[in-house]
Amino acid sequence: MTIAAPSVVVFGSLHYDIIVKGPHRPRKGETVTGSAWYPKCGGKGGNQAVSAARYGVKSAMIGAVAEDSFGHALKLNLDAHGVDIRSVRTLAGEGSGMSVAIFDADGDYGAVIVSGSNLALSEEDVSTAAELFRSDAVLVLQNEVPDAANVLAAQAMKKAGGRVVLNAAPARLPSEDLAALVDVVVVNAVEAEALAEVPEVNSLDTALVAARILGRRYPAAVVTAGGDGVAFVQDGYEAKIPAIKVKLVSTHGAGDEFIGALAAELARGATLERAVNSGNEAAARLVSSPQA
Repeated sequence: MTIAAPSVVVFGSLHYDIIVKGPHRPRKGETVTGSAWYPKCGGKGGNQAVSAARYGVKSAMIGAVAEDSFGHALKLNLDAHGVDIRSVRTLAGEGSGMSVAIFDADGDYGAVIVSGSNLALSEEDVSTAAELFRSDAVLVLQNEVPDAANVLAAQAMKKAGGRVVLNAAPARLPSEDLAALVDVVVVNAVEAEALAEVPEVNSLDTALVAARILGRRYPAAVVTAGGDGVAFVQDGYEAKIPAIKVKLVSTHGAGDEFIGALAAELARGATLERAVNSGNEAAARLVSSPQA
């Protein structure tokens, strides 16, 4: 039996997350008494690969972990969710990427990441995963790995005739080399403010303004605005899509869920508008669902 080749390829970060729940996020010098903590396998790359697989396409992860318990758990999690992990490299003498996220009583959070092995992604990882770069595939990138590594992966996918989606998160202006290879850029409100150099993105209207600016630099731009919804621009067409009203449980991972669902739809040949709507629906389901 022939195994279908992955149609969503995620090149990027893997973090072992420690989730802490408290009444509020601590201010400078403040100690807060929390109510619970638990581990969660994450990293924007890992989350997006799992999300794409959840939405019905074959996905593969290109990443790096260490020879430690965090790395072992991260690979097991990807495999359990149906993600191809043959291109996840295990490094000696490194620590796996990790993060600590602190949630407040309203479900919002702040986090600190330690990149560890994610910073080791290089030409070696791209070349050993050469079979994943194909004309019918979608490559998903984020900013939790070095820009130079993202450029190499994007070059490989474009050479093969595939498409490149850049989730420019955390906010970091892509190099000119990377920007020239991107088909769709996706950012949230904070990232849009930084990349589009607009004072504030706090509504669907301001999200569309930012998307228009980014649409001058990329073939397509998508700006998510949290509970307000999402705006996008592509080839002169633009739209604002209101958020689906749900009861908020937690915002953690909503952006990655959006990206995974969007990439899955694009890999199936959907229009960007249909893919954005799918991401919007996926994010709504996630933020209204218990996550632990």
